[in-house]
Amino acid sequence: MLRSVEITAHLVKGPGHLLFWKQTIELALDCFVCERTRRTTLLEGGAERAVCTSDEQHGQHYTAAQISAFDPTETDQSTSLRTVVDFWWAPFHDAERGGRASPLSRPSWVRLKIGYFCSLNEESGEDTLQSNLVRPAETPCRHCGERVATGTGAPSVRLLS
Repeated sequence: MLRSVEITAHLVKGPGHLLFWKQTIELALDCFVCERTRRTTLLEGGAERAVCTSDEQHGQHYTAAQISAFDPTETDQSTSLRTVVDFWWAPFHDAERGGRASPLSRPSWVRLKIGYFCSLNEESGEDTLQSNLVRPAETPCRHCGERVATGTGAPSVRLLS
């Protein structure tokens, strides 16, 4: 069954840096291929499939998921992201952990990547924003130490269908 989740995030920009969202997402999904729940799934913009990290016994493998929409919005002071991930889901029972699979685990977990350019040192860098960090979460520049961005709220994950 085809399912979709919407992921939204918002950052307040810091001074002196150009900030952008990278089309790389890590999302906890239940994988019907290895029949394991809450597996970290690696998604890249433009890719037709994703990678399930599974576990040591099963190893990484491809799974049916992709980024179907990636819509950043910017103002002078902030940047927001709305992205949609489509994935195939089928019911199963996780024999190792117990429990039944669900289209979206609660609480859901996501990690988003941001890139930035430090105008002071003319260097680029990247960082991540994830749903399980303490808020507010500041991203310091690894080149000048100034604040690149502040996440005041956690990224949200919502099942659309």
